[in-house]
Amino acid sequence: MAVRGLFPLVSLILVAGGLLLMFLITLAGAVDGAPVNKFYFLQANTGNIPGAPGVARWTYWNICRGGTGRNVCGSVHPAFPLDPASHRNFDTTQNVPQDFIRHHGTYFFLTRFMFAFMLIALFFGVCALFTGLLALCTRIGSYLSGLLTMIAMFFQALNAAMMTAAYVKGRDNFRKNGQSAIIGKYAFGFEWAALACFFLSTVLFCIGGAAREKASSKRGFGGKRSRSTRSRSSFVRDKEYGS
Repeated sequence: MAVRGLFPLVSLILVAGGLLLMFLITLAGAVDGAPVNKFYFLQANTGNIPGAPGVARWTYWNICRGGTGRNVCGSVHPAFPLDPASHRNFDTTQNVPQDFIRHHGTYFFLTRFMFAFMLIALFFGVCALFTGLLALCTRIGSYLSGLLTMIAMFFQALNAAMMTAAYVKGRDNFRKNGQSAIIGKYAFGFEWAALACFFLSTVLFCIGGAAREKASSKRGFGGKRSRSTRSRSSFVRDKEYGS
């Protein structure tokens, strides 16, 4: 019994851990406080681009000024895109890497849709966190939580994949243009770690549900067998007394 209850408990901890990692990255750029003011997806040296800060950092919400060890951010805009040449970022093509200009739609849609997929993953992850409490004591709760974390895992995978495709390519574009750039190790690490947490919790929720189902079937079979044995014994005794 203790071993069966351990699977949903570990799954619940993993879901909570994955959500925490996602919330930390989601708050970066929107909240000015440690530790989230050190998280970003991409940092590039943009001092030679008119209207851009010396060091620019992209988050879910805006472009922040870097170079001081923390983000210094302005107004907040949901689903802020990586689109340096457009009015959404720097509104100029001067010294902007050419790939951003030729394929601005690719970067725009990748970074916009990743925000939407992140919100969907958060929603199903939070739902799984609550249903995970039921998984501690019921088989149905384990399977339901496994389904919800599987959905959260799917959308988090899309989010992480789009983030990687857009910002790694963006980093390479800046470097080819002679501008130093790095990806945010915390943002990338936390996003992919959250995906791993959802994957492991999905597996463990399903294992926990299967273990409870197997235990229930064993108890049911044993109960029927013992009742049948008692019935045969009573029949034999009654027959002996009757004779």
